[in-house]
Parts: sequence; C-alpha cells; structure tokens
Amino acid sequence: MLSDVENAVLAEIDEAGIGRTLLELISVPSVTGSAAESELQHLLAGRLERLGLDVDLWSMDLDALRADPEFPGTEAEREEAWGLVGVTGDGGDGPTFVMQGHVDVVPPGDPDAWDGDPFVPRVVGDVVHGRGACDMKAGLTAHLAALAAIRAAGVRLRGRVGVHFVVGEEDGGLGAFGTLRRGHRGDACVITEPTGGALVTANAGALTFRIAVPGKAAHGSARDQGVSAIDAYVPLHAALARLETERNRDAHPLMAEHPIPYALSVGTVRAGDWASSVPDLLLAEGRLGVRLGEDPAEARAAFELCVAEACVADPWLRGHPATVTWPGGQFASGRLPEGHPLPALIRGAHADAGGAADPRECGAPYGSDLRLYSGAGIPTLQYGPGDIRVAHSAREQVSLAEVAEVARTLAVTVLRTVGVS
Repeated sequence: MLSDVENAVLAEIDEAGIGRTLLELISVPSVTGSAAESELQHLLAGRLERLGLDVDLWSMDLDALRADPEFPGTEAEREEAWGLVGVTGDGGDGPTFVMQGHVDVVPPGDPDAWDGDPFVPRVVGDVVHGRGACDMKAGLTAHLAALAAIRAAGVRLRGRVGVHFVVGEEDGGLGAFGTLRRGHRGDACVITEPTGGALVTANAGALTFRIAVPGKAAHGSARDQGVSAIDAYVPLHAALARLETERNRDAHPLMAEHPIPYALSVGTVRAGDWASSVPDLLLAEGRLGVRLGEDPAEARAAFELCVAEACVADPWLRGHPATVTWPGGQFASGRLPEGHPLPALIRGAHADAGGAADPRECGAPYGSDLRLYSGAGIPTLQYGPGDIRVAHSAREQVSLAEVAEVARTLAVTVLRTVGVS
C-alpha cells in the first residue's frame, strides 16, 4: 500500500518532462572519451544544482588513477574526465541510497545504418530512437525524474540520496572507480542500466585480450618460403572455441537464461601490411568472459594456458609461440550479496507504484560498474528501462512509458530506503 507521501510524490512524476529530458540528453553526443562526454557532465551538474542537491563536480587526476594498482583499465584515449555526484542535503542520521548511471555512449558506427542522425533523437509514438536512448540516457532521465518529483512534493528525507553520474563505463569503469576513490559511498545502490525492468543482481566479468601471432615474411609468389601469421592463428582460434565451451559448463543459476553466459569473442583481427607479402604478424583482440566469483587472475591464467598448449601442439608455433597481453578494460564479475533485501524492496515499490509485472531476478553476461560498487562494499543491483539487445546498435530505442515506470519505482524506493522526516 502506498502512503500519503508516496502518493503525493507519484503525482508529481512529470511524464512530459521525462520526454523532454531524454531528448536533450541524447542530443549530446557523449561518446566515451570525447569532449561531449565532459559537456554532458557539466549539463547534468546544472540539473542537479537546480534540484537543490549539493554538487561535487571535479576534474579527475587521470595519472593518479591510472597508477592505482586496482585501476580497471581503459580503451578510449582521453585528455580529461569529470566526476559528478549530487547529494540531497536535508538528510540527517538516515542511510544513503545511491542512484548511479553512466553518461558515455559507444560510437554510432556506420551512419548509413541509422534512419537519420543518431544524435538527433526521433520519436515514433511512445518510442524514442537514437544513440544512448536506452544505454543509458533513459536511466539518467529516470533518476532526474524521481528526484524532481520528491522535490516538487516538498518531501524532507530522513537519510540522503546520492546521484553518481559517471564517465568511461563503456571502456572499463574509470568514472565509477574515480568516484569511489574520491570517497563517495552509500548503503545501497541501483544502477539504471537497460534491464527491461528485470532485477540484475549479478554480472559476469570481461577481460580484454590481445594475441600476437608471429609468421615469417616472404614474397607472395614464393609463399612456401614464408609462414603466414593468418594460417598460424587458425589453430589458436579453434582452441579458443574449445576453451569457451569448457568455461560455460555448469554456469551459475542466475546466468542460466543466457546461452553463453561467459562468452569468449575475438572482435578484431589485423594481419599484414602488403597484399603481395606473406604476413609476418597477426594481432587478434577480443574479450574473455569471467565467471561469477572467479578471480580475474585465474581467468587470465586459463586463457594463457590454452594459448600456450595450442602453440606446443603446432609445428610452427612450438618454436615461435604467440604472446598474450591484457590491454583495455578489465571487468571483474560482481554480485549483490545473496539474501540482501534490496530486490524485495524494489519489487514491492514496483508493484505499489503500478508496475505491470513482477520483476524477475537474473544475472547478466556483460561487465558493468556493478562490480566496482559491490567490490567497495556497497550492495548494488541493476534495474532500468530499455532492452540491452538493442543497445550498441542502430536499432537503439526506449519506450517513454517504461522510463516513467522506472522513475515511479525509484521514487518509492528512495522514500522507503532513506525514510521521510
């Protein structure tokens, strides 16, 4: 049952305002590492200030963060990174509830695949199309709408709400890492990644790898005098496929709905520098899924052993072994502690706020900031609008009704978590 205060707050959810906010955020092309990523942080800082929050907007010390032994890695080049946290100032002795979201988006890819400019949002009925629509500017919008409704209703909170807007999630988690290193904490956290309304309480990890495969150069007309690095890579690729199969046996029940919970995928292969030369080097880069609860060091060791054994079994690679390095993002797995009350709290808020269906609990096969917050001792789950299956694609979209539904659930969750004075 909803209290009078909760009803008053829900009456202030501004669905038209949700649409306007989402369109504004999508229009900022905040690709990871770009100047627009910083631009969006400053725009959001102004939003949080207008909502009456105490705002911490700071330029991160990238050199210091990169030197930290626990730095999660990055892939995008960047000259700056801005942290942004807003905290409600009226709380006293109550708990702090964190609402977190990343402002960065992946590049739009082939412009011809889009129906128009990916950063000029299109609205078709209830659906908004554009890069970042669901991943995850809809989630950011839901945070802002929930806070605006609480403020409009004149509610004074017993505890505090901390809003963490972070950069660099897509390539490793720099923003979340820097935010936690600055000392921002909470008693529980919800990240509004696109979960389709599900409660994602666990994430697999993902480690970026690079394999350098040597060959022997020769003129293409005398290829028998050389060894193609492409040919040398083929048995390694087969070995990696077998490793993926092995690592996905007996997956955790939270990951059971995913055909390949811990995918091993080669994303890029580059070889050769001249069409009529036998290539003497191949570089293959990809991601290795990390199982729930698995130490990333153990995952790396299993991968390196697989490559080493494949090299020993090959006549050329036995004497000219491939080498493995680990550049880019390094996502450990993460999980909400089993039995924590947060899922039940959100499930109840969702139902009482008029949610359409009971949110199921599951795990996700991709890495996210969840593991950084969980690793810092902050119980964390993901719950947000949008379908992850259209994220990172030219089909990216989100329903405004779903954004409003999440905003209503978050508003009730905040009231029930931090309390009302």
